Amino acid sequence: MIIYGKQIVMYVAKEYPSLCEEIYLAKEIEKSNFNLLKKLGKPILKLDNKKAQALAHGGNHQGYLAKITPPLQTPFKELKRANFLLVLSGVSDVGNIGSLFRSAYALGVDGIVVCELKDLKLEGVIRTSAGAMFGMPFCVVQNTLDVAHELKESGFSLLGTSLEQKGGEKDIGFKKALFLGSEDRGLSKKTLAKMDVCLNIPMKNGFNSLNVGVAGAILMDRMINGSIG
Repeated sequence: MIIYGKQIVMYVAKEYPSLCEEIYLAKEIEKSNFNLLKKLGKPILKLDNKKAQALAHGGNHQGYLAKITPPLQTPFKELKRANFLLVLSGVSDVGNIGSLFRSAYALGVDGIVVCELKDLKLEGVIRTSAGAMFGMPFCVVQNTLDVAHELKESGFSLLGTSLEQKGGEKDIGFKKALFLGSEDRGLSKKTLAKMDVCLNIPMKNGFNSLNVGVAGAILMDRMINGSIG
């Protein structure tokens, strides 16, 4: 797997050096950064800009690229031992997924389950999560209803996002899972029917739409540090 960009390559080199396999540089870089990369003991190869652009698929590599070992999924049965999970049901935009990984990691969520997505683009999520994906246990399970059923069987309270509120704080137990739906449709009716509590975010100025990454961050913060549960 190839990652690129100064911030993400240096983050992996500092925090997850064992994942680095090769370093590619397409320009002269700061001496301090070069010395840190050299200490990894991995091959450092110089590339011309054309080759670097090809490896980065046209992205802004800033002269920094690396071949790394991809992050491994955590088995779902292990994630069910957690206390707070985020479940993404049909969220498909790489930027939104990366943003949610980043917020979940920063706020202290225990793990993420990705559902209804055929291809989780790891390179894009790593980049848009600013590397948070490396520290966040995650797995991909295609069927959201199966995930909801198994989490309920494991003692989780299920909380979903909806324009209609259902349930209340008294229904929320110690183990909880927040379900977020797709960018265009939200959670399906069948999934909402499985929820113990349905949440929404009151808004002003006659506006009733938030990006799923923003809405998810607000709700995660409220569930961990604020007024929910």
